[in-house]
Amino acid sequence: MSTIIVACKTLQNELAAAMSACGYSCEIRWIESGLHNFPKKLHNTLQDLLDQCTDCDTVLLAMGFCGNSVAGIQTHDFQLVMPRIDDCISLLLGSVSRRKEQSATGSTYFMTEGWLEGERNIWKEYEYTIHKYGPELGQEIFDTMFQNYRNLALIDTGCFDMKKAIAETQEIARKLDLSYIQLPGTIDYLKELLSGQWDSERFIILPPHSRLEQSQCTCPE
Repeated sequence: MSTIIVACKTLQNELAAAMSACGYSCEIRWIESGLHNFPKKLHNTLQDLLDQCTDCDTVLLAMGFCGNSVAGIQTHDFQLVMPRIDDCISLLLGSVSRRKEQSATGSTYFMTEGWLEGERNIWKEYEYTIHKYGPELGQEIFDTMFQNYRNLALIDTGCFDMKKAIAETQEIARKLDLSYIQLPGTIDYLKELLSGQWDSERFIILPPHSRLEQSQCTCPE
């Protein structure tokens, strides 16, 4: 059975580790992480990539629902399998409930190296805003944007250089006046995706020539 993976680029390190652990190899087509800020563009880009998936039996979608951007996507001659999860943060934490637990004492903004290296990451947005509006107004804009956040969490998936990521994330936390915390992550969901043993409670399996309806985009707690 021929397979193509379509994946969010923020998961590049974790997907590589999962594939290595599973001894898995196939073609990967990447979705730029910055598109997550624009769900409609993300939806259109995702559908364009799926339209180009010819000569394969299965497409593995390595990402979450991501602002419902996946609702309405259509398959062709292949089945599509994707995690039944709201977004990539919950995927790397292992479940939606674990993410909710981490935000129980205050809203948390989550990071991994994949987010730090993204083309529209929070640090680059901060530097752009400071440059455009000046230090005082730029800082005020970001303080307003993050006034409901208390923590900046770095998820340690074991797939990147933590020393470098810690230094960068702590600097961002200081600039945004947030508390820095560190959380253990997991690549188990990605390994399950690669395994071919898909529990319907944890994965959506969309048959060929089908459309993913909004009502199907539900995830277990």
